[in-house]
Amino acid sequence: MGNGDARVRGLAARAGGWSARHRWAAVGIWVLFVVLATGLGSAAGRVDVEDSEQLKGETSTAAGIIEEAGIEEPASETVLVQAKDDSLTSTDADFRSAVSAVMTAVERTGEVTDVTSPYDSGTVSEDGRSALVQFDVRGDPRTAGERIEPVLEAVADVQKEHDSLRIEEIGGASMMKTFDDAFGDDFKKAEYSAVPVALGILLIAFGALVAALLPVALAITAIVATMGLMGLVSHLQPMSDTANSVMLLVGLAVGVDYCLFYLRREREERAAGRDARTALRIAAATSGRAIVVSGVTVCVAMAGMLFTGIAEFEAMGLASLMVVAVAMVGSVTVLPALLSLLGERVEKGRVPFLRRRTSGRNDSRFWSAVLKRVLARPVLSVVVATGALLAVAAPALGMKTENLTLDQEFGDSLPIVQTYNRVNEAFPGGSEPAEVVVKADDINAPEVKAALADFREQAVGSGASRGPVEIKLHDQQNLAFVYVPLVGGSDQDAAGASLEKLRDEVRPATLGKVDGVQAPITGQVAGNKDFNDQLVGSVVPVFAFVVVFAFLLMLLSFRSLTVAVTSIVLNLLSVGAAYGILVAVFQHGWGASLVGAEGVGAIITWLPLFLFVILFGLSMDYHVFVVSRIREARARGLETRDAIRHGVVTTAGVVTSAAVIMVAVFAIFGTLSMQSMKQMGVGLAAAVLIDATVIRGVLLPAVMALLGERNWYFPKWLHRLPDLTHDEAPAAATPRTRDDEPEKVPV
Repeated sequence: MGNGDARVRGLAARAGGWSARHRWAAVGIWVLFVVLATGLGSAAGRVDVEDSEQLKGETSTAAGIIEEAGIEEPASETVLVQAKDDSLTSTDADFRSAVSAVMTAVERTGEVTDVTSPYDSGTVSEDGRSALVQFDVRGDPRTAGERIEPVLEAVADVQKEHDSLRIEEIGGASMMKTFDDAFGDDFKKAEYSAVPVALGILLIAFGALVAALLPVALAITAIVATMGLMGLVSHLQPMSDTANSVMLLVGLAVGVDYCLFYLRREREERAAGRDARTALRIAAATSGRAIVVSGVTVCVAMAGMLFTGIAEFEAMGLASLMVVAVAMVGSVTVLPALLSLLGERVEKGRVPFLRRRTSGRNDSRFWSAVLKRVLARPVLSVVVATGALLAVAAPALGMKTENLTLDQEFGDSLPIVQTYNRVNEAFPGGSEPAEVVVKADDINAPEVKAALADFREQAVGSGASRGPVEIKLHDQQNLAFVYVPLVGGSDQDAAGASLEKLRDEVRPATLGKVDGVQAPITGQVAGNKDFNDQLVGSVVPVFAFVVVFAFLLMLLSFRSLTVAVTSIVLNLLSVGAAYGILVAVFQHGWGASLVGAEGVGAIITWLPLFLFVILFGLSMDYHVFVVSRIREARARGLETRDAIRHGVVTTAGVVTSAAVIMVAVFAIFGTLSMQSMKQMGVGLAAAVLIDATVIRGVLLPAVMALLGERNWYFPKWLHRLPDLTHDEAPAAATPRTRDDEPEKVPV
C-alpha cells in the first residue's frame, strides 16, 4: 500500500482522522472532560452503598427496619477474661477482681457505654474458665476504630496486673483498628506501585520514555475522570471503596493495553516506510477498530455484574464499565492527536542499552519458532494444549466457596485472630451471634413479650444455641434486638445449620404466631448465607448475558460464525484453567507457599463470578487484536494459514508486553496479606498468563489452521446483520494459485 492510497471507513478511523487534523482541539476537549468530570464529581460527593442495599432477603429487610427506625447500632466490644490453666475459675476472687478491674478501666476512658458484667449477663463458659465483659463504643460505629485506642490500652494495663489470666479485647472497633494498622497501607502500596511497574515494563517494551509515558498518562487520566463520574453516578447507583479499587485495577490494565496496541501499530507502519499521516490513519482503522470492539465487549462483560442484584457487585460492574468506556474513547480520540503532535518526538528519552524497537519487522523469534511447530502439527497442538488446560481446570470441579473466617483470612499472624479463636472455642458463636430484629405494633404487648420469651427458650432447647440469648428493647421504636450465639461458631457449615433451625423451626413456632410481628434474622452468618444464595441464583443469568452478548459482538465484528464460537470456547477454557489454579493453590494448598499463600480449604464466595466477568472481558483484548490482524491479512489475499502466521507473529510483541503488564499489576494484589486479595491477584494473573500464551500462541492458531477457510463461514441467512468488520480497505491482494479458491471474504 502506498503512502497516500489508504482508504478508511468506520467510527474508529473517522475519530482518529478528525483528531489528527484537529489535534489541539482533541487534546483540549479531553482535558476539559477530565477536569469537568473530576470537578463535578467532587462537588456532588460520592454516595456509598448502605447496609440495607447490600443484599435482598432477610438481611436487607432487617437493615431496612433498623434504618427506618433511626437506630444506629453501636460498635460492640468484648473483653475475654480467661484462666491460663485449670487453677482458676470464674468464682475465684482473683478472677472476679480481674473482671471488676476491666469494667472499671474501660468505663474510665469515657469512650464506652452499657458495660455489662458476665455475672449479670450469664456470659461465663461451661467450664468456668472464661468470661466475657461486654460494652458498646460511643459515637458513630463507622469511625469507632479511630476512638478505641484508649480502651485497648486500658485493657492492656489490666492484663499486666493479672499474669495468671488472659485479658484480651475483640470486637468491631478493635478489629477495625487492628486491620487498618496492619493492612490499611496494603492496598495503597499496591495501587501506588502498579503505575511504576507498568511504566518500567513499557520502558523496556518501547525503549523510549515519551512512548512509555503515553499509555500510563492515558490510563491515569481515564481513571481520574472515572472517579469524578462515579461521584455523579453514585446518586443513582451507590458506589463503594471496593468498586473504586476494582475500577483502578481494570482502568490501569485496559488503559495501558489500548494505548499500547495503538502506539505499536503506528510505529510499525512508520517503520515500514509510510509517512506519519498514513501510518496514523492505518493505526486508527486497524488497532483503533480492535480497541472499540474489545472495549465494547469488556463493557458488556462488566455489565453482567448488574444482574447479580448485589449492590457491591453492581457498583463494581458499573465503575469498571465506565473506566473501560472512558479509556476506549480516549484511545481513539486524544491518543491520535497526541501522536500527531509528537511525531518523531515520541522516540525522545531513549533508554540506554535497549535496542531501538521501530524496525520494519515486528516479528517475534520465539513465537515464530513456536508457531512453526504448531502449524506443522495442528492436531497434536490442539490435543496437547486442550488436554493441558482441562487438566489444570480439573480441580475446579471440586470448588468449595464460602466467606472466609477471620483465621482463614489472616492466619495466626495477628494476636486478635488468636483471641477470636479462643472466644469461639469457649463460647461457640459468641463472637458472631445471629441477630433477630423484631418489629411489632407494640413491642411491650403481652403476646409479643411471651413470644420473645418462647423464642429465647426454644433457641437453646432446639440445639441452635447454647445461650445466653440476650434481648435489647427499644420501646419508642417498638423494636427488639435478640442476639443468639449460634452453635458451630466459626465452622460455617455448622453455624449455617443452626441458623436454618432458627429461621425454619424456632421462629415460626414462636414469633411467627403473633400477628403483625416481623422478625428477620441477620448477622454475620445470616449475611453470608443470604449473599451466597443470591450469588448462586445470579450465576445463570450473568453467565448467559455475558456469553450471548460477547458471541453477538464477535459475530458482528468479524462476520464469521466460526470465529464467534471459537472465541467463546477459548475464553471459557481460559477461565476454567484459572478456576483450577485457584482451587489447587488456595483450597488444596498445592504450591501455596510459592505465592506466599496457604491452603484455607475454600475460595471466597464472590471471587468465581467476579473472575468470570473480569477475565471474560479482559481476555477479549488479546483475542480481538490477534484475530483482527489475521483477518486483515486474509482480506489482503493471503492464504488462511499464512494469515494466521502473519497475525500471530506480528502481534506477539505487543500481546506479550500487554500481558506482562497485566500479570505484574495483578500479581501485586497477590502480595497483599489478606487471603481473599491473594486469591484475586493470583487468579487474575494466572488467567492472563495462560490466555496470552497457551490460548493465543498455541490453541488459537492451531484451531484456525485446522478449520482453514471454514474460519470465515458466515451463513447467508445472517447477511442482513449489521456489518461491523474491518475499517481499512485491503491492499492489492496477492494472487492466489489454488484452483479451488473460495469466494473472497468481504471487508
